[in-house]
Amino acid sequence: MTESHEQTTWGVGPWEGTWPTEDFYDPELLENGDTRNVLDHFRYWKMSAIIAELDSRRHKFHVAIENWQHDLNIGSIVRTANAFLAAEVHIIGHRRWNRRGAMVTDRYQHVRHHPTVEDFVAWAKEANMPIIAIDNVPGCKQIETYKLPESCVFLFGQEGPGLSEPAIEAAEVVLEITQYGSTRSINASAAAAITMHAWVQQNLF
Repeated sequence: MTESHEQTTWGVGPWEGTWPTEDFYDPELLENGDTRNVLDHFRYWKMSAIIAELDSRRHKFHVAIENWQHDLNIGSIVRTANAFLAAEVHIIGHRRWNRRGAMVTDRYQHVRHHPTVEDFVAWAKEANMPIIAIDNVPGCKQIETYKLPESCVFLFGQEGPGLSEPAIEAAEVVLEITQYGSTRSINASAAAAITMHAWVQQNLF
C-alpha cells in the first residue's frame, strides 16, 4: 500500500472552528487537514510531538531483524513494533530495507542499524539486554511456556533461511511458536506480531 493510497483511506479535513493553541498542534495540518495513518488522538499533532509522547511510555522490549537478502517482511515488522510500542527496532546487515510495509510508521519508531551480528551483540551486552531468538531449530523452547523478561530484544531471521548461525549462537535462548498444521514455518512478520503480543500478555496484564 503506498502513501498516496493511505491518504484516500484515513484522515480528516481542515480544523473547523477556532484553532487550538497548544504547542503540539501543527498549523499546516490544522489548515489543510491530516491524512496520516495515526490514531485519532494524534490528529493534527506535530510529528515531533507524537514521537515525544510515545517516547514517554515506550515498552522495554526491542525487536531485531537480520537483513542479508533485503527481506520484504521488515516493513511489516516495523509497523507491528510501532503498534506494540517497542523501544527500538534494530536492522542487522544491509542498511536499506523495504519501507512500503511500514506504512510510514518508521517515522514514529526508532530504528537503529548494525552492520554485523557482532556489532548488534556488542550493543545488547552494553545495554544489558538479553537476546531472545525466535526460530524453529533443534533444541528450541516453546514461547507459550517461557517467561519473557520485561527488558529484552527479540531477534528474527529472514523469511526462508531463518536466523544465521552467529545470531543463534549469540542468543540467550531460542524460542519457537508452536504450530499445528503442515507448514514448516510461518511468515516472519506474523511470528514477530505473535511474539510481541506474547510479551504484552505476560508483562502488562
